[in-house]
Amino acid sequence: METPLSPEAIRVLGVLIEKELTTPDYYPMTLNGLTNGCNQKSNRDPVMMLEESEVAAAIEELVRARLAGHASVAGSRAMKYRHAATEHWNMDVRQRSALATLLLRGPQTIGEVKGHTARMANFADLDETADTLRHLRDMEPSLVLQLPVQRGKKEARIAHLLAGPIDVEALEEESGVIIDMTPKTSIRTEIDELKDRLEELEAAFAAFRSQFE
Repeated sequence: METPLSPEAIRVLGVLIEKELTTPDYYPMTLNGLTNGCNQKSNRDPVMMLEESEVAAAIEELVRARLAGHASVAGSRAMKYRHAATEHWNMDVRQRSALATLLLRGPQTIGEVKGHTARMANFADLDETADTLRHLRDMEPSLVLQLPVQRGKKEARIAHLLAGPIDVEALEEESGVIIDMTPKTSIRTEIDELKDRLEELEAAFAAFRSQFE
């Protein structure tokens, strides 16, 4: 990301993408509707309490970054707004939904991304979710990054990079895990695919076991 976005602009962009996919009848969005979406208490981390003036400033920030625009809707007197992520990054619906989840909820594991995007897009399995996140990572510039595994956790989380670069070295020192960001060889790709399949099997087993608890 050439120019880091403010937390307010990140929240607004995430809401615009989310509402486009979950409530298309109310998209593009008015300033009031967008403010309400930004201040939702569910499915948001962190919870924010933005004023309309702050949301308006965030919209203009996104307009300057060519990530949002004004939309004229027939029969509507209120100004409405739309995101431009589809055109700006040439994104399909799964890529948009995965990015929106990270923008709205913060770092997520692959399984969490799959679960939290259910209302926006349909991922067949964890492999498809991982492929989508890898696509976002391999874009130029990269939109997401895999974080070091937290102490006491088994799975790595994925974070967006729209707020600017993440100090991976500091996170590695904190977690004691080193992340290899070198280009993948075919063997590394196969290993990653096997890991993804293992995560899918673990998730399926956990879901099966929960039926008897």
